[in-house]
Amino acid sequence: MRDGFMQVGNARYLKPGDLPDAIAVFPLTGALLLPAGQLPLNIFEPRYLAMLDAALTGNRLIGMVQPALGEHEDKNLAAVGCLGRITSFAETGDGRYIVSLTGVCRFRLLEEKATSDPFRIFRIAPFIADLSAANEEEAVDRAALLTAFKAYLDANKLEADWESVERASNLTLVNSLAMMSPFGPAEKQALLEAPDLKTRAETLIAITEIVLARVFGDSDTVLQ
Repeated sequence: MRDGFMQVGNARYLKPGDLPDAIAVFPLTGALLLPAGQLPLNIFEPRYLAMLDAALTGNRLIGMVQPALGEHEDKNLAAVGCLGRITSFAETGDGRYIVSLTGVCRFRLLEEKATSDPFRIFRIAPFIADLSAANEEEAVDRAALLTAFKAYLDANKLEADWESVERASNLTLVNSLAMMSPFGPAEKQALLEAPDLKTRAETLIAITEIVLARVFGDSDTVLQ
């Protein structure tokens, strides 16, 4: 992320014209991709192998989206997902692809396009403001976010690389913590759909406090 535009791998996304009108979508329950975040994927289903092949010969973009809450299949999808650019790709030799997606911006699904491809393609409305979300960093309560994060780690007897955490920008910190959080699909979707970075940070803190209170009792005791 740079001021005013999103840099992902070798590509720069500055304006609506840099983004596709339609995208192949990969439905995956519990997967959360956010702008500037990195999501590793192990692709083995034939239709999604075909999707990756098509993306690699095109704009290297696919759309990550969850099935609608309560759905076990991908017939009905959540309304909001996130565009990801393939920034790392490897073949395993046994028919799988190991890829890494880097988030570009969120999108809203519009209508599905008729296609002969084995994967689904939708017209999308990108969240253009995500391309310059670095401007929102100052509004984040970094201290409160780190307090909640540390409380979660302590409660679960986990460690973190605090030097890396301290160096991370607020954008990287909020989105990385949201993506790695072990919360359910509903919570992940709430984090994805938060209107701005400040609200996403506040949502992440609130969800963490609820989880700590549920497991350990009074969260005020834990969040010290």
